Amino acid sequence: MADEIRAEMVANVGKVVTTPGATVAEGDTLVILESMKMAVPVQAGTGGTVARLAVHEGDTVHEGDLIAVIDRA
Repeated sequence: MADEIRAEMVANVGKVVTTPGATVAEGDTLVILESMKMAVPVQAGTGGTVARLAVHEGDTVHEGDLIAVIDRA
């Protein structure tokens, strides 16, 4: 089973904290989005392995855009 992590707002990807293949726990930060001079961490909703990372630093995401896919542990 896999969980898709999607953007909740229009923002720039300020920092990518994880990499594909990394093991993450629920609540771990995957990327940090920047919007309106605020840093907004995007966190894993479940533990598992990062199967896909769909963004790079400097990208712009829109509401609903895929950020990452996590295969559940």
